[in-house]
Amino acid sequence: MKTQKLMSFIVSGVFLLFVQFSVMAQKHPHYLHALSDLRAARWQIEHRPGTWTQTVDEVEAVKRIDETINEIKKASIDDHKDINDHPAQAEVPDHAGRLHKAVDFLKKAKEDINMEEDNGFAQGLQGRAIKHVDEAIRLVEKALHA
Repeated sequence: MKTQKLMSFIVSGVFLLFVQFSVMAQKHPHYLHALSDLRAARWQIEHRPGTWTQTVDEVEAVKRIDETINEIKKASIDDHKDINDHPAQAEVPDHAGRLHKAVDFLKKAKEDINMEEDNGFAQGLQGRAIKHVDEAIRLVEKALHA
């Protein structure tokens, strides 16, 4: 009897999580796309095939990406994915190519963040998120030209 109640409770909890995520995805699709793009950019910068090492600018860019992700999550827009979870991507073997892809993902994320007009984000979160993305773009572009 206790096992059946526990199982019912667990199933109900999982169901509520799916409903919450579904409602959130309908209300904030641009932020969810931005999260995906931010994770993809992060992966492009951090994934290190070969022997090249990460520059200080790249390390700082990843920190800014993480700060952007945290700003979005402060607005209770969270897809509950690990920060390292990213869409499957084709392998780009050269360093500059990876950084160019990262900039492209960051620019897409900025566009998505700019699209939402939501009171919760109007309290400065949107502005801070955009500031972090702009700084990440600047740092990655600086690393490209170094």
